[in-house]
Amino acid sequence: MSTSTHPDDRPMISARGVHKHFGSTPVLNGLDLDVHAGEVVCLLGSSGSGKTTFLRCVNHLERISAGRIVVDGEIVGYRERRGYLVERSEKEIAKQRASMAMVFQQFNLFPHRTVMQNLIEAPVLIGREDRASATERAAAMLARVGLSGKERAYPGQLSGGQQQRVAIARALTSKPKLMLFDEPTSALDPELVGEVLDVMRGLAGDGMTMVVVTHEMGFARDVADRVVVMDGGVIVEQGPPNAVFDDPQHARTRAFLRKVA
Repeated sequence: MSTSTHPDDRPMISARGVHKHFGSTPVLNGLDLDVHAGEVVCLLGSSGSGKTTFLRCVNHLERISAGRIVVDGEIVGYRERRGYLVERSEKEIAKQRASMAMVFQQFNLFPHRTVMQNLIEAPVLIGREDRASATERAAAMLARVGLSGKERAYPGQLSGGQQQRVAIARALTSKPKLMLFDEPTSALDPELVGEVLDVMRGLAGDGMTMVVVTHEMGFARDVADRVVVMDGGVIVEQGPPNAVFDDPQHARTRAFLRKVA
């Protein structure tokens, strides 16, 4: 677990009063959460509790209905103008997203492109980076996730665990200051889960700021600095893993832990 701090100790993520409705259905109900640089936070809770929706709001894949999310001092998806929030341009939003890479349940790799092509597309096309430097960094990221030698392979030639590790390497090529993981092992066969979690443990050990939606309780206990339990679109309990797992204070936390146990 990292002990790094952010300049002036402001949170890397600061969410205040975040609401999200889909039509008339509320999913987030005034959520407040701070995440500091170098911190690993695991979001826990039953399906429908709002975990994934919150993660998608952090990088503006979903527009919040009310409230505000600030990442590294910038309002996500919006800028203030004369006291009002005005949505940023698509180019600005893409740049914000690149700085807080997201790894999904499904791998979302382009099946008709090689591993290397998958990794360098965003830095070259969105970041306008020189192809040679993007390729060099992508090769280093593949080595970091244990996939050197797979540059010319296509996703369909890889196992699910390898594909997810490619997805993590792709996220790392944008040099993110924050990584968001949405149940990254849920689509994997049980024997492949460990190889992805090992990569994530390595990132945590390197001080990467991470917010992880997961049902892997062992990972949350071992790696998280803090676990956050959600229910009904709000946080019902949060704290160090041992405190929450061993002595949960809220009835809904106890019910959830009984269910996953």
